[in-house]
Amino acid sequence: MSWKVETDDSFCTLEEAFQKVNNPSVGFNIELKFDDCIVYEQQHLSHVLQAIVQVVFEHAKDRPIIFSSFQPDAALLVKKLQNTYPVLFLTNGGTEIYHDIRRNSLEEAIKLCLEGGLQGIVSEVKGIFRNPGAVTKIKDSKLSLLTYGKLNNVAEAVYLQHLMGVEGVIVDLAQEITEAVAKMIKPAQKGERLLVEGEGEGDEQIQMETKPQFSQRELSFLLKLIPELIQL
Repeated sequence: MSWKVETDDSFCTLEEAFQKVNNPSVGFNIELKFDDCIVYEQQHLSHVLQAIVQVVFEHAKDRPIIFSSFQPDAALLVKKLQNTYPVLFLTNGGTEIYHDIRRNSLEEAIKLCLEGGLQGIVSEVKGIFRNPGAVTKIKDSKLSLLTYGKLNNVAEAVYLQHLMGVEGVIVDLAQEITEAVAKMIKPAQKGERLLVEGEGEGDEQIQMETKPQFSQRELSFLLKLIPELIQL
């Protein structure tokens, strides 16, 4: 049996995504993906990113947009190419090591953002739990902080991040995590909000209270979870 990517497993273009997502209030997190094993010339990066930025300017209209990338030079360049939309640097937070030292720690991520005028960091959640002190440094640097990773599918881990000062989490099942975290807290009239961004779903925002409402079972789980997460 023959298999053709064009017909059997094709992806829509960015332009088509803008056209087919009818609700203009639905934001796009546009991740700029590049091969980790390739050293890209600046000219190539510029050519690729200019094409992407052009599509965004022509079709995004008033839709909320965020650019993000694990590739440090791509993140810096897309910031130089436009100043309309925020750019966040994606990092493993030191959980994996690369030849480019800018990718190897939260401290390097902070340095990159400050030098390049980026708006924030999206870290693998284990990187945050391994280095909780970096959260304060990120906040003191006036940078936004979001996380991604499998642990974000654990409601207790998401709530713990809220207490640490993380502003948003990327999860697989936004509604389920939102509902689970909401059960841990008191309803609040006013307070901070935590953005829960779903993979392929709409975003959710939870009204957060500073005092958790844990059962004894949940409290026991958290007490065991915290030191394990920090030592990951």
